[in-house]
Amino acid sequence: MEGFMKLLSGKRWLYLLLIMAAFLLPLVVRDKYWMHILILMCIWSIAALSLNLIMGYTGQANLAMGGFFGIGSYATALLMLKVGLSFWPALVLSALLASVIGFLIGLPTLRSKGSYFAIGTLCFNVILFIAVERWESLTEGTRGVLGIPPPAPIELPLGITINFTSLASMYYLMLFFLLLTLFIVYRIVHSLVGRSLVAVRESEDLTSSIGINPMRTKLLAFVASIFLGSIAGSLYAVYIGFLDPEIASYHVTFEVLLFVVLGGIGTITGPIVGAIVVTILGELLHYLAGFRLIAYGLILVLVIVFMPQGIVGGMQKLKAKLSEKNS
Repeated sequence: MEGFMKLLSGKRWLYLLLIMAAFLLPLVVRDKYWMHILILMCIWSIAALSLNLIMGYTGQANLAMGGFFGIGSYATALLMLKVGLSFWPALVLSALLASVIGFLIGLPTLRSKGSYFAIGTLCFNVILFIAVERWESLTEGTRGVLGIPPPAPIELPLGITINFTSLASMYYLMLFFLLLTLFIVYRIVHSLVGRSLVAVRESEDLTSSIGINPMRTKLLAFVASIFLGSIAGSLYAVYIGFLDPEIASYHVTFEVLLFVVLGGIGTITGPIVGAIVVTILGELLHYLAGFRLIAYGLILVLVIVFMPQGIVGGMQKLKAKLSEKNS
């Protein structure tokens, strides 16, 4: 609770108003299409926050986020449909499975320097996508996984039951996990661990000289990022109710990367802003079909060239300049 109040300090009223507005949105937005967009915004915001933890604060370009998003979604769906588990234990097991795989992938790849880590994780994502597409006995291949049920109802005292059969209830579920992810990321970033992440990003040699193990720090951030990212995949699976191999492809990785870079890499709220902007933009460019990825690529290049700190980072820089002029 103390950490949450710190999150609200300084701009607490603005954050409170935004959270209250988020909770009131289903009362205002009645259109099912826009409720669908709001739910997707929450899911992609969780994925973007998770990628930002390893990329923005630790300086490691994980290009396998789509693969781990797919592991979370497929593992949850298969545990529910083929093993008979409800969503809640399937969510936890899927996140743990993705974390273990991430740990095993991170051990060799995080020892590499420069772009080799990015290339290694991208190769893993491509291999995973091929496995999901070809392993029909497990993943149903290109036919996809159908009939994924929504989360099981939650029984509360006094006979109160929370069902997840409506768009509004699904939205509140996604919003809860988004706020929880935001809280976790904030606590990590503003802790000694977070300072270690930034120190590793700035200089691994200097970090080693003051007694911090860079490899252990990077691996911790990598696994934590994967854990949160796989939860986003699990939520996507039970909301959409259908999966195909594309959800585990590198296309998803680059979309989430676009969210982070556009919103503001290395900032708390930037990934959420990027996810909101790109999700809306994606719907506006839906008619472009496959050419939408080209449009995303052009946007990414323009952002890197003209606004390298993203929307939130650019606003923070502008605010700092204005403060200097006024002082």
